[in-house]
Amino acid sequence: MSNNRIYNVMFHTHTISGIIISAALYVIFFTGSISFFKEEIQAWENNETSIKGDYFGQASFDSILKNIEKEYELKSKDVSIFYNSGQHAFVSLSESKDTSDNKVKNEGAEKKGGKSGKSKGKRPKRVFIKTDLVSNEFQSQERSYNLGEFFYRLHFFAQLNFYGVSGYIFAGFVSFFFLFAILTGVIVHWKKIISSFYVFRPKEKWKTVWTDAHVSLGMIGLPFQFMFAVTGCYLIIAYSIMLPPVKSVLFNDDSEAFEKVVYAKNNTEYDFKKDPLTKTVSYTAFVNQVTKKWPNLKLTRVQIFNFGDVNMHIKVTGQPKYNDKFLAGEGYITYRALDNKVVDQKDPYAASTSYIDGSSSILQRLHYGDYGGYGLKIIYFILGLVTCFVIISGVLIWLVARDKKNIPEYKRRFNIWLVRIYMAICLSMYPITAVTFIIVKCLNGYEIDKKTLIYSVFFCGWLVLSTLFIIKGDNYFTNKVSLISGSILGFLVPISNGIMTGNWPWVTWQKGYIQIFVMDVFWVVLSLTALAIVFKLKPKIEFVK
Repeated sequence: MSNNRIYNVMFHTHTISGIIISAALYVIFFTGSISFFKEEIQAWENNETSIKGDYFGQASFDSILKNIEKEYELKSKDVSIFYNSGQHAFVSLSESKDTSDNKVKNEGAEKKGGKSGKSKGKRPKRVFIKTDLVSNEFQSQERSYNLGEFFYRLHFFAQLNFYGVSGYIFAGFVSFFFLFAILTGVIVHWKKIISSFYVFRPKEKWKTVWTDAHVSLGMIGLPFQFMFAVTGCYLIIAYSIMLPPVKSVLFNDDSEAFEKVVYAKNNTEYDFKKDPLTKTVSYTAFVNQVTKKWPNLKLTRVQIFNFGDVNMHIKVTGQPKYNDKFLAGEGYITYRALDNKVVDQKDPYAASTSYIDGSSSILQRLHYGDYGGYGLKIIYFILGLVTCFVIISGVLIWLVARDKKNIPEYKRRFNIWLVRIYMAICLSMYPITAVTFIIVKCLNGYEIDKKTLIYSVFFCGWLVLSTLFIIKGDNYFTNKVSLISGSILGFLVPISNGIMTGNWPWVTWQKGYIQIFVMDVFWVVLSLTALAIVFKLKPKIEFVK
């Protein structure tokens, strides 16, 4: 095959793969960039001013479980308390293991006494709740839902899930084709990739402007984009697509054997004896034993197996902080509640780290960017927005390159409408995101289903605004209005926070409420940047089409 033939194949492959995934990829990077500030969004939304301290390590698990037990039946269940950061943790309650007791069968994970009024006789499902590690109060998953969680899940299209898999698989395939587009793009531009990097001709025709910007910014963000494509494929495709058939074929659907080999985990099952444990148990004491043994360990999970049973076990899990050991897996200690005996443990500070633990750890850390503080978050965010611009510029290059007289009219019209739809979907996300922040802040504290509110405001508003832009059919108008409206609304985000809570940026700075301050400044800087871009826009014919 000749060099020209190879070049043409790679060029068209790069173009087609990029066009197919462009809108979905824009959504991934836009929401993913916002998700780097997930903790700050949660603190801003809920006005959480206390942000310092090891909340999970210092929490009173006895009080947390006592409060939860007022509302939910815990006996004979497995209770898992998960923690990432901030002052909240998520609690998962399994189904009851006592199948002989009709009262347990019919409890439905409801308050003793039948508060919710749900019909009895149905097998209870797993329950997820959110607890405050400071006040020990808890909320249902629907009421505790927040903007940070929403954008994080939209980042991998979790809202599109059908039977728990399709949204993740779609995001995984987008990541795979993104990796493919990066590799073919490097091959296509290889000979001129250095020289073209220094070329920018803003006074030339729009195809030249978009090409120069696409190549230059694409080169700047190339390591970032390649890293996210690879880690995205690993986190989604490897877990959702590749591993299930491996588990089925090689391990005969034996989950325990599969996870021991692939994840290096030891998920030992503890038999439910149906005999109540008579002694008083302090769950906080078990956690304190682990923190005393490993003072610098970041606790991530507390699991209680067979709650209230004579064979109850408590497993406390954590991982070393990144400044102690970056490439590290989890460590844990499992206690038997009956006699406080250690039945299993794994040292997180062992001299050698397994290949599975090391590779999995570094891929996750690189993807989440949670090991470098605000400096790294800002760099990741900027490179994420640069990638959004590279995606948009690539689509516009594709349109202008095909707006030629030798192309049939129906194809030209199809291309124009396709790009209009892409531009409307992508650019309208900015103002709708600001609107959602404002509305959620203004209605925060009311007895509402937060999840339904966020879904309704964001998705309905996104649909309406995108439809209006598509009907208008003017890419320049779409771009300008999205940036201007998004900027105006962006300035209103910190204003809404100040009006509702009194925490204006100068107040949060003086009092040291860093997370709230960061979110307010984030919107101000983003709005000023968008306005600066608007003043540089000029309506040329190639852009308007």
